[in-house]
Amino acid sequence: MSRFFSSKYAQLTPYVPGEQPQDQQYIKLNTNESPFPPSPKAIAKASEAAKRLQLYSDPDARVLIRKLAEKFDVAPENIIAGNGSDEILNFAFLAFCDKETPAIFPDVTYGFYPVFSQAGQIPYVEMPLREDFTIDVKDYTKAGGTIFIANPNAHTGVALSRADLEGIVRSNPDNVVVIDEAYVDFGAESCVELTKKYDNVIVVQTMSKSRSLAGARLGYGIACRDLICDMNTLRNSTNPYNINAMTMAAAVGVLEDEDYTQDNCEAVIKTREYTVGELRKLGFELTNSVGNFIFMKHPQVDGEYIYETLKARGVLVRHFTKARICQYNRVTIGSRQQMEIFIEKLKEIVNR
Repeated sequence: MSRFFSSKYAQLTPYVPGEQPQDQQYIKLNTNESPFPPSPKAIAKASEAAKRLQLYSDPDARVLIRKLAEKFDVAPENIIAGNGSDEILNFAFLAFCDKETPAIFPDVTYGFYPVFSQAGQIPYVEMPLREDFTIDVKDYTKAGGTIFIANPNAHTGVALSRADLEGIVRSNPDNVVVIDEAYVDFGAESCVELTKKYDNVIVVQTMSKSRSLAGARLGYGIACRDLICDMNTLRNSTNPYNINAMTMAAAVGVLEDEDYTQDNCEAVIKTREYTVGELRKLGFELTNSVGNFIFMKHPQVDGEYIYETLKARGVLVRHFTKARICQYNRVTIGSRQQMEIFIEKLKEIVNR
């Protein structure tokens, strides 16, 4: 870093995205992207919007937000849209956490949560997951801070029920509970309905996973009007044109093609079930993931060795070095053909 870099960021450890290597063609199963292209309606609308790129995008994203409001049966004032769900999450960290109100989240979860905390100079508490990587709901009862729960959880894919999450929301009436539903469309219960009952809950979703728009960067938050207003204050104080016109148009196209999304989700779930079955035959241990990925380890083969050997053979998965999960690899569910190749490569490694 330069000698001009502010000392307040001297200890900041940036988030490390999944690899995007350019050295060869990989079967890419490391960043939880969809194996399917965007809806044809999304592509058509984005192409049309490209003809007007000399103009600024709508800072209020009115057409998109109306479409989202219709989908979730809420008012437009209950939605904020952002440059990926990461931007919405960052707004929540900045708006609802401070030195007196720490951020609280699991010790194994989305890696951006501690980074958001450090960047905002926010104290945070990491609640240990149980041995089986499930959340102990009691840990979050009257927690005394702003709670962030990815549901299904990042890395592990394990989900809480809506009833359990409602219990957490109800037991923290004086603090905000943020439920990050990036992977909800692959088998978990959404908590959007809780935003209609409670004034202290925010549900954050993304179009990167189930809706095949990872490269477009579109996320949104759903909450009561006042919480949305708080986050919009930050948005309008930093970058009111935070969503480009082509992304907005593509997102509208996606929302007008719900059957396409649902068919793709069903295909991913079916392929996930196939993959889990094949991995268990090979002796792998897995969490009960309801995301578009699996979290696996082998009792006799080192996790990093599996990652490195797969990479050398043209299959890219995600390995983490954190002590508690260093024997695990997270594997995105790709197409059936991709997963068949992945399984064949694993057989070569396990049976070496």
